[in-house]
Amino acid sequence: MGEIQRTISPVDGRVLVERPLATAAEVGVLLDRARPAFATWRRTPLPERLAAISAFVDAFVAGGEEAATEITWQMGRPVRYAPGEIRGFEDRARTMLRLAPEALADVVPPAKPGFERFIRREPLGVVLVLAPWNYPYLTAVNALVPALAAGNVVLLKHSDQTPLCAERLAAAAQAAGLPEGVFQAVHASHPTVAEVVADDRVDLVLFTGSVQGGQAVHRAAGGHLKAVGLELGGKDPAYVRPDAPFDFTVENLVDGAFFNSGQSCCGVERIYVHTDVYDRFVDACVAQVAAYRLGDPTDPETTLGPLVRGRNADLVRAHVADALAKGARALVDPKGFPAARDTGPYLAPQVLVDVDHGMDVMVQETFGPVVGIARVRSDEEATRLMDDSPYGLTASVWTEDVAAARDLGAAVQTGTVFMNRCDYLDPELAWVGVKQSGRGCTLSRVGYEHLTRPKSFHLRVGLP
Repeated sequence: MGEIQRTISPVDGRVLVERPLATAAEVGVLLDRARPAFATWRRTPLPERLAAISAFVDAFVAGGEEAATEITWQMGRPVRYAPGEIRGFEDRARTMLRLAPEALADVVPPAKPGFERFIRREPLGVVLVLAPWNYPYLTAVNALVPALAAGNVVLLKHSDQTPLCAERLAAAAQAAGLPEGVFQAVHASHPTVAEVVADDRVDLVLFTGSVQGGQAVHRAAGGHLKAVGLELGGKDPAYVRPDAPFDFTVENLVDGAFFNSGQSCCGVERIYVHTDVYDRFVDACVAQVAAYRLGDPTDPETTLGPLVRGRNADLVRAHVADALAKGARALVDPKGFPAARDTGPYLAPQVLVDVDHGMDVMVQETFGPVVGIARVRSDEEATRLMDDSPYGLTASVWTEDVAAARDLGAAVQTGTVFMNRCDYLDPELAWVGVKQSGRGCTLSRVGYEHLTRPKSFHLRVGLP
């Protein structure tokens, strides 16, 4: 009997799903099926491809209520919030389908007598999508829908924490009548995935996950001259200027730090507050965090669920302990959260002050319900501290001064600059990281450039 993958629910610790893991040979059968499917799919006229993918989206959304409930059981997000992911999936999918005709159109330079010239965007081939558990559909759709729209075919391997998501997407593709081999899903171990990444039948690998996971994918692909897109971690900063819209800023930054129990690559993990409003901001932030209700995520009243695994919560505990040992102060009393435990995935939220960059909680990705708040005295100090990080995914500036936000954003090495917003992906804007936050790009018209290769046509016409 082959290896079995077991998914433990963070809700109650029981085995939720058991699935056999495919061997490298079994994955090879899927790749052999994908190659001829690509040859046909790439020649399918774009309007027909888009119609077929739209039907796939329709089929998935039709089962959205069950899909949302499965998210809660697989990774612990409160059931009151899980349906938002289904809506987000549809919005991103529809947006990328709408952008496709213009993004994939031929690029035609100015006319030149005697020549026909244009650049055509051609699909790459078989795309291996490696999707994570924290936003299992929102991360998958970023790659899946535009890859198919561009004429590629897709093999999806989802996190072992969210296997039902891969199966639900595959079922929607079948229900929509996507041609055989155009979209397939597989459950496989990390060693098998490494073999598949290196397989010459795979043309592009799109990975979303940790820096360590991205490094492993990059190593596996090394020497094979294939494209790799990596969406990795973040330690996203926010800067609150004295002129920030105060109540709005507090509400949105707390949500940006603690939504999904802080398990978001673009969640706010460190906040720099100008000294003029620092004390007031900290007090308001602590009051809002204390109002969270930690508990069973299947209860509609719960606003903060468990972390995905006990070991993930242990890392958060270690970051907090490190900060406290180095002089930080914790302002939220864990006794206000009866469901919290010293071990396991149920963890009370925390706000830390008197923090600095000698503490892990201010420099390493924590990925949990804790935020450090530091006092700054100028825009220059805030910019320096925001940029003092190995990561560069997003940064947010909270102010009424648009010009200041532009200037501060231009000075920070980051993929996205927000003003009075955070923890959000706009599908019409490029999603990209710098430094250890990744390479490549998804979403927007620009995202299609990474799913295709340019092919130039230089045709001499009208010979004498």
